[in-house]
Amino acid sequence: MKKSQEIKLNNVQEMTDEQLVQRTLDNPDAYVFIVERYEEKLLRYIMRISAGSREDAEDTLQDVFLSAYKNLNDFDQNLKFSSWIYRIAHNKVISHFRKVTARPKTMTYEGDSQLLNILASEEDIARNLEKKYTAEQVRQTISQLDSRYREVLVLKFLEEKDYKEISDILQKPMGTVATLINRAKKQFKENSLKNHKE
Repeated sequence: MKKSQEIKLNNVQEMTDEQLVQRTLDNPDAYVFIVERYEEKLLRYIMRISAGSREDAEDTLQDVFLSAYKNLNDFDQNLKFSSWIYRIAHNKVISHFRKVTARPKTMTYEGDSQLLNILASEEDIARNLEKKYTAEQVRQTISQLDSRYREVLVLKFLEEKDYKEISDILQKPMGTVATLINRAKKQFKENSLKNHKE
């Protein structure tokens, strides 16, 4: 790499995603910085919303990065880059799920015990939930949610996306997103109470 390119790439940490996309369009070698920025986040997201192994999630992640790279010229500048790449991940998970529906599935959530605390802090849930659930009980409850509800909870409370970003990722109106989140919290609460009684 030329010294001038090296200097330009040194300030990657301070660049916005959109600046990094532009840099990648000018110099494809810069794509590695997009991968580094999103690899961990997207792998965690894929594992949270899919019913597969870590290996399956890693395969899906590779597909996400390949697809994003191939379509980088088509990135809509009106969207946040994170929304765009999360939408690709969402679509790849759905595609992958359709291909492997015959395989046995195990839910894998790493370090998501904070979901219960986040949801329990919501006033309508706090009245009905005890705060003594184990991470395993949280995983069990999440795995029982309808996939559309599981995904909106993951996006809102674990990925910390706002309604607009969730709307862009799922390609649903913001009103629908709000309804899905409310229904998801209700289903989570019901499943939590049911599991706790058993």
